[in-house]
Amino acid sequence: MLSEKQIEALSDFIKPRMSKKRYIHSVNVAYEAVKLARKYGVDEDSAFIAGYLHDCAKELEPEKQKELMKRSRFQVDKVELSSNPLFHAVAGAVVANEEFGIEDAGVLAAIRYHTVAAPNMSALSEVIYLADLISADRDYKDVKRMRKIAYEGLCGAMLEALSFSVTDSVRKGNSIPVSTLLAYNDYVERIKNIKGKEGK
Repeated sequence: MLSEKQIEALSDFIKPRMSKKRYIHSVNVAYEAVKLARKYGVDEDSAFIAGYLHDCAKELEPEKQKELMKRSRFQVDKVELSSNPLFHAVAGAVVANEEFGIEDAGVLAAIRYHTVAAPNMSALSEVIYLADLISADRDYKDVKRMRKIAYEGLCGAMLEALSFSVTDSVRKGNSIPVSTLLAYNDYVERIKNIKGKEGK
């Protein structure tokens, strides 16, 4: 686990950047990510760092977030570029890299994809996506069920989470990012393959 000094450095970096509520959420995601990482054999320090920093750009002005997005090395589609709530994940990866000095590609990808997901996600990215969804401060209707599912298997949990995300977007009449659709299809195929092997 990270040293107290390293955790303090993370806190000193993000605490001035966000409201108390957002900071508490970030801490909760970091510790949930560590628990999931331990369950699924993911590096716990990487999970903690990515969880702690995942919303580091969330409370910047949208114009600033968009400016950061345009500097990103990650591919960004038109839907993400036109939806303010999606800016912060891509922008956060840029902030983590340029301002906090994170160079680990896995950590940066986990931050970048924590809202929209992507096909072929690493286990670290899956852990951060799920930790953000089930952290202790979350209180949406099905959160208890989602917390249970998250510890039953990464693929199943990701498919369940993405099914909810896609369905919710359709219900609200929102556009769906390409990476989210590709991720959904990817996990559908993964689950089919798993069930196919189990049936042999």
